[in-house]
Amino acid sequence: MNILVINSGSSSIKYQLIKMPEEQVAATGMVERIGLDGAIISYKSGDFKMTKEVNIPDHETGLLKITTFLLDKEFGVIEDKGSIQVVGHRVVHGGKSFSETVEVTPEVKEKIKSLVPLAPLHNPHNLKGIEVAEKIFPNAKQVAVFDTAFFQTMPQKAYQFAIPKKFLEEYDIRAYGFHGTSHKYVSEKAIEFLKDKNFAYSKIITIHLGNGCSITAVKEGNAIDHSLGFGPANGLIMGTRAGDIDQSVIFYLIDKLGYSPQAVKDILLKESGMLGLTGYSDMRDIEEKSAEGDENCRLALYMNSYRIKKYIGAYMAAMNGVDAIVFTAGIGENSSVIRKIVCEEMEFLGLYLDHRKNDVRGNTIRAINVPESSVKVLVIPTNEEIEIAKQSYQLLN
Repeated sequence: MNILVINSGSSSIKYQLIKMPEEQVAATGMVERIGLDGAIISYKSGDFKMTKEVNIPDHETGLLKITTFLLDKEFGVIEDKGSIQVVGHRVVHGGKSFSETVEVTPEVKEKIKSLVPLAPLHNPHNLKGIEVAEKIFPNAKQVAVFDTAFFQTMPQKAYQFAIPKKFLEEYDIRAYGFHGTSHKYVSEKAIEFLKDKNFAYSKIITIHLGNGCSITAVKEGNAIDHSLGFGPANGLIMGTRAGDIDQSVIFYLIDKLGYSPQAVKDILLKESGMLGLTGYSDMRDIEEKSAEGDENCRLALYMNSYRIKKYIGAYMAAMNGVDAIVFTAGIGENSSVIRKIVCEEMEFLGLYLDHRKNDVRGNTIRAINVPESSVKVLVIPTNEEIEIAKQSYQLLN
């Protein structure tokens, strides 16, 4: 079965064509800067790679370009559009309505649309991806995989906020969680890896570090707590998002400094985090500037790592221990600096990092702790597209 997996963002479409159940990636790539000057589409199949600058005014044009590449007689991988039986979509927010993967129906689309206020930066573009794919691949089944679904196992003591109960009962205001496909994928890979090493695997902390960041406590394969909540804004320090903040600051900005609620929202979501601390949102730039002596960048790295370390401590308490800590996503997989700072001064856990292994780059699962470390530290490349394909295939079979 050919499954085209689409991760549709505000100005991008990330895609993979995956043959299931073999989990064989036939083609992969990304459309970037949709609606902007200098739009780019990349495509990779086997040893063939190509990147082109093209005019892509909207998502429909972007997906049509992807289809053209997949059908190309020279480097394409399918004969016609009918060769794609399923299109799997990442949808960020499923609220309490979707605890598992579903086939898209008009009712499902209406529900995704109704959840836009809970994820205004993501759900509109996820829905647009579905609508465009329905038009281009009318005979394919459309499947929605929700970021929030993995966290439906969280107990009420973890997901309910300490505000009047009517807000939960009448308005569904609670913690939902995000990056679920990534946390599910790497936690399952961690369990397999630790089993192979004859090591315990019941208590795992997975840390997804990219432009958006989150951390999850996974006990016996189920998520029991998570750093992101009602929306994808709190918890860890992110590229442009502040993460946890004293709510009194918000009231002060509005009541005393005269900022509008929308201005405060923009500050916390688009101007804060690592960008607000340093002027840079890309961790590579921040690490480079820190190495050159920039004190703001150095402090930001330690603030970022300190926040992660605090959550590790909290989730250890929630699970009564930890067997393994997993780093994943762009920063988690590639930043030896962040991993090093997070794992410093954790000897009381019996956690000892192997600095030589930590400095080695790779694209496979690897342990970066010394052999005698009682807590294992793993780097696991995430693959949300494979996870979406797996869940889509399981739903339809």
